[in-house]
Amino acid sequence: MKRVGELDIPDRFAPRVPVVVTQILVAVAATAMAFAVRESSDLVMPTAGPFALIFPSVLFAALFARWLSGLLALIMCVVFVWYFVLPVQGSFTLEDPWNPLRVAVNVVSGGLILILAEVFRRAVRRAVQERTDALEKRDLYLREFDHRVKNSFSMIVSLLELQRRELDDDDPAADALGKAAMRVGSFARAHQSLYRGDGLPDRVDMKSYMEELCTSLEASLTLPEGIVFQCSAEQIWLPRDRAIAVGLILNELATNAAKYAFVGRETGRIEIVFRENEDREICLVMTDDGVGIQDEESGGGGGLGQRLIDAFAREAQATLFQESSARGTRFVLTLAPEREE
Repeated sequence: MKRVGELDIPDRFAPRVPVVVTQILVAVAATAMAFAVRESSDLVMPTAGPFALIFPSVLFAALFARWLSGLLALIMCVVFVWYFVLPVQGSFTLEDPWNPLRVAVNVVSGGLILILAEVFRRAVRRAVQERTDALEKRDLYLREFDHRVKNSFSMIVSLLELQRRELDDDDPAADALGKAAMRVGSFARAHQSLYRGDGLPDRVDMKSYMEELCTSLEASLTLPEGIVFQCSAEQIWLPRDRAIAVGLILNELATNAAKYAFVGRETGRIEIVFRENEDREICLVMTDDGVGIQDEESGGGGGLGQRLIDAFAREAQATLFQESSARGTRFVLTLAPEREE
């Protein structure tokens, strides 16, 4: 909804209704409101403040339907007061010799209000247009920045992959370069999903982000056809930095599951759920029905992957719990409540 100060009724109904027609209708409506209030006040205070209701009517019509509507409201209100309120009522005859001067003074006052309202309205319109132009320019800069960052990520991944291909497949350095390329790719996906100017400026809809991230992971992990990759997420909004950390943790966990959980198997399932549990805690749960975590692949808790997961968990203000057996592995990432700034 537009802010009240930015409302322009003719613009709202154009082009379905011509601008002039809308201005006339607004002027008639403002005058009718003044008539109704006048009739009500006459029940307890007959003829009191005969011109008092002119000014809010003119102000309303001019602010929200431009100067022509305000001018029409001024003319109609003055004619109404002159004919129906001032003595002699029901006639344009002015009984008091000072009444012509009263009418003139109030007409001039209404005209001044009309001018001030139009000046204010135009100033607001200019400010709104300047703000719109500034936002469009900002979006253009952000799109250019986004394009350059994505190109930089792609170049880094390509260089890592190129270097990896020059090594033997059983070379530990090749495995390290492959993992590095996947991690950089994860940052690239996080950037692509989160920094494109959609939604709230500092928060992320985790439903759309997680679904897009899972789709990218499923495509990049090259799982056998028999491995089912499932993902579901509730619509929960998180600060951008926490959302990125959660996404990067998921990337590490899913990569490890794809590499180690189904060794020697052609079928299996990886399920990812992002939701609020019964205790109103936000959790990321990833389960698989693989062979479980082996000591040699866990790295004793000191491998680079584990250190990255620990660092990302601290960034996300979360704790990670895992349980594993021969029937599979389950990870639960529980996010702490947001800190009050």
